[in-house]
Amino acid sequence: MFTVSEAAAAQIKESAKQSQSEGLPLRIAAKKNVDGSFHYGVGFEEKTKEEDLAFKSHDITILIAPQSIELLNGTEMDYVKMDDGEERFIFKNPNDPGY
Repeated sequence: MFTVSEAAAAQIKESAKQSQSEGLPLRIAAKKNVDGSFHYGVGFEEKTKEEDLAFKSHDITILIAPQSIELLNGTEMDYVKMDDGEERFIFKNPNDPGY
């Protein structure tokens, strides 16, 4: 299962509003690089595929393709303030060796 925190959900809703993507699901993807690190992709999706897995978290519909689900299982997407003051999304992923 993949979840988003309340802070992430609020920011996703704001981003959707600003980009006129309200009501669209959010696609999350992950791939493992050759060095073992993870690369994440996030974006609003207009087209869903039959094989997509869909989850709801804090009223956000999340789409994940089957090839990413194993890498993302148990992950929480959060929106946090970093030490340098910058705010950004992070992935709390127990499968990611960089976490």
